[in-house]
Amino acid sequence: MTLTLYNTLTRRKEPFTPIDPKNVRMYVCGPTVYDYAHIGNARPIIVFDVLFRLLRHLYGKTHVTYVRNITDVDDKINARAAREGVPIADVTERTIRQFHEDIAALGVLEPTIEPRATQHISQMIEMIRALIEKGHAYEADGHVLFNVPSMPDYGQLSNRSRDEMIAGARVEVAAYKKDPADFVLWKPSTGNEPGWESPWGFGRPGWHIECSAMSGEYLGKVFDIHGGGIDLQFPHHENEIAQSRCAHGTDVMANVWMHNGFLQVEGEKMSKSLGNFITIHELLKDWPGEVLKFNMLRTHYRQPIDWTLKGLTESHTVLRRLYERAGTKGEPGTDVFEALCDDLNTPAAIASLHQASTAEMLAGGLSLLGFSGNPASLEKTTDETDAASI
Repeated sequence: MTLTLYNTLTRRKEPFTPIDPKNVRMYVCGPTVYDYAHIGNARPIIVFDVLFRLLRHLYGKTHVTYVRNITDVDDKINARAAREGVPIADVTERTIRQFHEDIAALGVLEPTIEPRATQHISQMIEMIRALIEKGHAYEADGHVLFNVPSMPDYGQLSNRSRDEMIAGARVEVAAYKKDPADFVLWKPSTGNEPGWESPWGFGRPGWHIECSAMSGEYLGKVFDIHGGGIDLQFPHHENEIAQSRCAHGTDVMANVWMHNGFLQVEGEKMSKSLGNFITIHELLKDWPGEVLKFNMLRTHYRQPIDWTLKGLTESHTVLRRLYERAGTKGEPGTDVFEALCDDLNTPAAIASLHQASTAEMLAGGLSLLGFSGNPASLEKTTDETDAASI
């Protein structure tokens, strides 16, 4: 069965052909650990878990390498630690611990490798050094910046005009930049800010270089799939491509780029100011993790999703009915495979579960999607839930 995936880079669905079928390689941007992960953060975790499971089924469990990083050096982390008056490590360690607990409750597999940015500073420094040597980066006023005009085809992923890219990147306007679109690879650290010694002084990496260095370390100069939320397409993923291609001298960074759509809550954009900013941790107090996952997968990953109390209630009811019909184990039907191999069409896969001819086939389909099939796992922790809690 042929797997087809929508490639953001080419803007079309394409048959997936791995570089090496014995080592299919995928990188997904993970959390910046300064606060509880919100339900929007859960979407790529859930979506790419389904892809990870499908790839393992197609190519073998030992033939897929899934890297999902942790960003544990960032100005948001610094601000949180300063606000609380605690060491930065206190913020990152407790947040990582809570993140792991929350996503485990969703029933997702652990990635093959989960690198932390702070453990790969030397790789970042070497990549920055290479970019300078090749004329793609320069030092200015204690910073090192990527020289965007040095890459003529910069912007292919997001397909934006130069003016749109400058506005959308929200890059700092600074006199030391050669071009307004140039972005930071390394910046100086002072006071209580975290920092490391480098050829350009004591400082810390920019956000984008972290993922380029970590993906290159574990997956090589060119790998199969890079995933993340649509909000990361620009500037983060665009800048990753620029750094990696220019440092390694390659035509691509990853062959396939995949992005999940936005999430809103009860028809509105999720934000703290609207009072509808919901964390996974909060939702798990009222809803089983498998219900949260099922509710997410009822919408195709590339489409926007409206997270509602009505939807959660329906998902809970539907999943319970499926579990009551399912056997203990079995192999999924071909229609479930066909749906997932069609650009991870999870709504069609779920529809196929309803048509499963045997309890064993239903159990196999649920298992492929990462569901336990155990009705006891669907018990709600509380009876009273309102829209404010979703």
